[in-house]
Amino acid sequence: MTRVLITGVTGQDGSLLATALRGEGHEIHGLCQTGLAIPAPIRELLDGVTLHDGDLADAAGIGELVDAVAPDEVYHLAGQSSVALSWEDPIGTLVSTGLGAGIVFEAAYRLQERRGTPVRVLQASSAEIFGRAEQTPQDEDTPVRPVSPYGVAKATAHQLASVYRQRGLFVACTILYNHESTLRPPSFVTRKITMGAARISVEGGELTLGNLDAGRDWGWAPDYVRAMVLALRHTEPDDFVVATGEVHTVEDFVRVAFARAGIANWQAHVRTDPAFVRPVDAAVQVGDASKARRVLGWAPSVGFDDLVGRMVEHDLALAHLAGDAG
Repeated sequence: MTRVLITGVTGQDGSLLATALRGEGHEIHGLCQTGLAIPAPIRELLDGVTLHDGDLADAAGIGELVDAVAPDEVYHLAGQSSVALSWEDPIGTLVSTGLGAGIVFEAAYRLQERRGTPVRVLQASSAEIFGRAEQTPQDEDTPVRPVSPYGVAKATAHQLASVYRQRGLFVACTILYNHESTLRPPSFVTRKITMGAARISVEGGELTLGNLDAGRDWGWAPDYVRAMVLALRHTEPDDFVVATGEVHTVEDFVRVAFARAGIANWQAHVRTDPAFVRPVDAAVQVGDASKARRVLGWAPSVGFDDLVGRMVEHDLALAHLAGDAG
C-alpha cells in the first residue's frame, strides 16, 4: 500500500485527488490549514483521509509531519490559490505558495536521505508563471515571467522544484491552466458566474463582473488531477503543461452559463465594474499539452460547453433548493 500525503487536501484539487487515490486503495494523509473550516461538500470527499493541521510557513512543523507520515508520494497543492487575492496579500501569498513549497521539498528530501528510499513529489505549478507570454500557445519551454504576486509565488515554487530535482529528489511539475468543477468556491469568477446565472434564473437580478475580454484555457478539474498522478508516476521527473489548447473569454463563459440556465439575453443581467479588474492581468493564456499527451498519454475528456453546463446544473439545483427552503 502506498502512503500518500496531500497538502491543500481541502481544496478543489486536493479533495478530488484524495478521492481518486483512496479509490486505488492507498493510505491517504492530508494537510489542512490550521483553523480552516472545511465546506460540507469537501468534507464528504475526505471520508477515510487522515487529516493533519499545519502551517506551510512552519518549517519545523512541516518537517515533523512529513517524518511522522513518512509518505512515499507527496502531492503539494497547498497555498493561496487566487490571483485576485494575491494583490491584497502579496507577502502572505509569497510565503504560503512560494516558500511553502521549498519547505515541503526540503522535508521530503530529508526524509528520503534518512530512510534511504525514494520520495516522489508533485508540484502543482500554474500557467500564471508565464505572465505576459510572447508566444501562444505556451509550452514547457516558454520563459517564466510572472506579472502578479501569485505568479511570482508559483514561479518560485516551480524553480525550487527544479533545484531539488537536481539534488536527487523526484519532483514532477504539472503546469496547470485554469480548471474548474462544482467544488470551486464563489471567490473564483467561474463559480461566481455559474452561481449568478442559476440565481438569476430562479429569482432575477444581475451579476457584476470585471474584464469580460480576458481569455483563458479552461478545463475540467478531475482531468487535471489525473494528469498529476500520471506525472508523479512517470519514470522520470519532468515538467508538463496541462491544458485543453482552447481559449475562451469570460464573456464566452457567461454566454454559455446563462444559456444553460435558460436565459437568452445575458446582457440584460450582467454589468461590469472596474473595481473587479486586476491591476495587471496576464496575456491570453492557452497551453500546448502536446508533451503530456505524448509522454503521459493524457488528454482532457470534458469540453468547454460541457464543463460550464455541469457547473450550472449543479448550481441550479442548489438555487432551487434554496428557493424551496425560503
